[in-house]
Amino acid sequence: MYKRILVPVDGSRASGLGLDQAIKLAKDQEATLFILHVVDIRVIAQSLGMGAAGSERLFTSLGNNGKQILAKAEAQASRQRVTVKSILIENNVRSVDTVIVAQAKKCRADLIVIGTHGRRGLSRMVMGSDAEGVVRNAPVPVLLVRSKAR
Repeated sequence: MYKRILVPVDGSRASGLGLDQAIKLAKDQEATLFILHVVDIRVIAQSLGMGAAGSERLFTSLGNNGKQILAKAEAQASRQRVTVKSILIENNVRSVDTVIVAQAKKCRADLIVIGTHGRRGLSRMVMGSDAEGVVRNAPVPVLLVRSKAR
């Protein structure tokens, strides 16, 4: 049923739970798993008043961290004999949920699996909800995997 599954990862416990479920589904369905990490420099670039050299070092560090997150996720999926493609996107313009939806379209995903923190109230308003934005705009079904930790 599912042949191309997209799972965004950010290194958090919630995204790890989403990755676990995506791996299980990909293995069961013999699907290709697209693991996406978005380096979101948009907010940092706008809010920090550091010079170009400081910004460049920070962006490089964030990119390297993203590569490590992807490598770990890819290794986890490969151990389960799942076909994996890793995608790293440096984003400085759009919201993360918009990037995820665009990538789902680009890789022709049949399903998006997202780990979510399940925030409510003020913390959701302050932190935002990438998962909610994906659910609202995704061209394909979205499986939300909620973190049990509060």
